[in-house]
Amino acid sequence: MARILVVDDEPDVLLFVRIYLEAAGHQTVLAADGERALELLDADPIDLVLLDVCMPVMDGWSVLEAINARRAGAARVVVISGRPAPGDLRRAFELGAADYMRKPFEPEQLLEGVNAVLSRSDEEHATHRARALHPDLAEE
Repeated sequence: MARILVVDDEPDVLLFVRIYLEAAGHQTVLAADGERALELLDADPIDLVLLDVCMPVMDGWSVLEAINARRAGAARVVVISGRPAPGDLRRAFELGAADYMRKPFEPEQLLEGVNAVLSRSDEEHATHRARALHPDLAEE
């Protein structure tokens, strides 16, 4: 299965996500802030990053920008937020995120979202992002 980095400053969220991802056969690595997440990304290969937006030290947007600059998209990123602001979905996709999830989410939603992102080809990923940025394309 996949090696997934979970980045969130809430210990309960880290534990919840770890339990469900590992029960589904994934390996998890945890970070409580953005700086630690970037250190972990530099140290070992990661297939997917679940990235909270509101964090101390370095927010999720800065982490997402740094991931894209450092890793050239090697790890796909799903932005997660418990307090979405207008424009967050667009911002996530414009910064290169593979998907966006709102907290709270049920375990099934988490696993479905993770598996969907992991199973997409690069072409499918590009199409998903384009449709999220331009909803009118979904009708074609």
